[in-house]
Amino acid sequence: MFMSVICLLGCSLLRSKAHSQQQCLFMLYSAASSALMYEDQVFDESPKIDANFGLSRSTLRVPGTRRELFPLVVRVFKSLNWRVAREIRFGSWVESHGFSHSINSFRIIIHTFAVVGMHCEVFALLRDVVGYCNEAKYDAFKLFSDLLDSPHHVERSIVVFDMLIKVFASNSMLENALDVYMSAKHVGIEPDILSCNFLLKCLVEANRVEFVRCYFEELKDSGPSPNIYTYTIMMKFYCRDVGQGADIRRTTEILGKIYRSGENPNVVTYSTYIHGLCKVGSVEVALKLIRNLCYKNQPLNNHCFNAVIYGFCQRGAVHEALEVLEEMKSSGIIPDVYSYSILIDAFCKKGDVVKGLDFMKEMELYQIKPSIVSYTSLIRGLCKNKLMQSSVDIFRSIGASGHKYDQTVYETLIDGFCMQGDMDSAIKLLEEMTSNDLVPTAFSFRCLIRGFYKLGLFDKALEIFNIMLQDDIWPDTIACNYVLNGYCRAGHFKEALTLLEEFQDHGINLNSHSYNAIIYRLCRESYPERALELLPRMFKRNVLPGVVNYSTLISGFAKQSNFKKAVMLFTRMVKVGITFNTITYTILINIFSRSCKMCEAYGILKEMKERGLHPDQISYTSLIAGFCNTREMKKAWALFEEMLKEGCLPNVITYTCLIDGFCKSNRIDLASWLFDKMNRDAVIPDVVTYTVLISWYHKHGCIDQAHRIYDEMKAKGILPDDITHKVLGLNGAIQEG
Repeated sequence: MFMSVICLLGCSLLRSKAHSQQQCLFMLYSAASSALMYEDQVFDESPKIDANFGLSRSTLRVPGTRRELFPLVVRVFKSLNWRVAREIRFGSWVESHGFSHSINSFRIIIHTFAVVGMHCEVFALLRDVVGYCNEAKYDAFKLFSDLLDSPHHVERSIVVFDMLIKVFASNSMLENALDVYMSAKHVGIEPDILSCNFLLKCLVEANRVEFVRCYFEELKDSGPSPNIYTYTIMMKFYCRDVGQGADIRRTTEILGKIYRSGENPNVVTYSTYIHGLCKVGSVEVALKLIRNLCYKNQPLNNHCFNAVIYGFCQRGAVHEALEVLEEMKSSGIIPDVYSYSILIDAFCKKGDVVKGLDFMKEMELYQIKPSIVSYTSLIRGLCKNKLMQSSVDIFRSIGASGHKYDQTVYETLIDGFCMQGDMDSAIKLLEEMTSNDLVPTAFSFRCLIRGFYKLGLFDKALEIFNIMLQDDIWPDTIACNYVLNGYCRAGHFKEALTLLEEFQDHGINLNSHSYNAIIYRLCRESYPERALELLPRMFKRNVLPGVVNYSTLISGFAKQSNFKKAVMLFTRMVKVGITFNTITYTILINIFSRSCKMCEAYGILKEMKERGLHPDQISYTSLIAGFCNTREMKKAWALFEEMLKEGCLPNVITYTCLIDGFCKSNRIDLASWLFDKMNRDAVIPDVVTYTVLISWYHKHGCIDQAHRIYDEMKAKGILPDDITHKVLGLNGAIQEG
């Protein structure tokens, strides 16, 4: 069809008179307009459209009904004049002449430009057609048949459909682009691999996982054959954070296919693979690959080394990262600002700000300008080390270095002042930040709220909170928790509950710690039943109670001696599958020990150890106290020895419980030995310890010994209490003294 129309328009004229003109135009447009089409750019293979190619509605002349289509087509065909062609707006033609005539005319013009290699012009015209189809809700899938030159000469349409694939892909019409590819293959056209790579890249960027894999397999099976850029795109795809991490196995397989296909991996290919290895934690493997590539003089850049440096820093292996930097230099590759920024951040997080400052000097030596990220990491490290003046000096030097202050660097220094309790400096810096047209975020206000809260200035923290709300900035979860804690510390439980509901209604994702502030205060005020009522509220708001909530409640009921309710909560924890921590187990051990249910208490200790948790001083002491109360001194002594063996040091309560138990069992020899051991181990006895021994000696008639211990107690500055005086029959001693 296309060739028959060309004949009617004067094909002979084109072959003779305009032949030399066409050659000249072909050379001009092919060299200038379409050069970018043949650059092997893996990141962007779409044509770069010059501003002069734009089809602005406001600047175009709309063809009237009197202007015929074909004379205009003939002008474009004869002259290949883009200035004439760009005046043609497809939508205007459709309004004047209908879709069928307009698409036929555009097909002729598009194919004309395609024949002489004016690919950018083809792209611009197709973009105009596709844009109209989108606005008019026309089925864009029909464009393939509308733009096909002739079913008998499909090879003439190769360039057109290459461009159509790119137009669809660049407009996120990925299904349409895939349809053009499949339709072209069906009629015998093999699209150019550059167009296919561009479509593949767009599919990857859109995370169309199902299409990416199928399309890549289609390219391998039916062509065009993948090139190094195709494989590299797929490696990038598998190295992205899809699912649980990079699919390094598939990436490795693709690298193997590259070698088998005869293609030569380029620096982007190796960099992609090295990044993937580091992402899955195989940093040593990545470093070994880099060393092997260096040995073989294969292409490498600083991005490859940076990935390994970052990988080591992520796991805290900063000295290994530093060694990689030195290898990088010895390989002749100069570190860039990212290399140093990664290391500055890592060393500052480790607390080594001196090394961070050394890196800044080294960057200056290499004439590498630090980034705002470099400065921010250094300021954060200085703040954590309480070197606020140095932080301020670095902060002020940013402006002198030509960098523009950003929100993050301001907030980092504000956070540093708040951590040190210097709230005046923090507020002044916030005011400076806003005067520089930087809008404070929830993080800025959170720092101030936390700072005032830790200073005990809850009224000030609440004032900052209200300013946030006035500025339509809702706090984050951490700030909310500080505010709720503040209300609870002041005893305003009702206000805290109301505020908690408001936070939830505004979409703030509160956590179990948000509720625990109220639960803890209610339990501390001896209202565990009211605290328990919060659990249904949490479930209603899709906030699952955690081990902290249950542990707090169990402890609250235990303090009220409501052991039945405490055990009920423990049973509920078991049913919902909550993993217990040392605190939960210790609370339960204490509950059963106080109830003299030592079999159950000891069973909990065994379960605790089976789960890999280590009993602490309180756990052992609770059990020892329980066994001493039930006169099971052998078990108490065995636990004491186990405690020492595990490196868990007994405290004064542990010793006192055992001394009391042995005294009640009339084993004053062991009680005295433990008392002497306390002094040897620098564990200072308290008034209870002395009173236990005084009581035994006085009860058994050893009055002199009782008074000797009494005098020793006073000599060490430990004041006797009423019980001590009562034991010795000195009830009036306090008044007389």
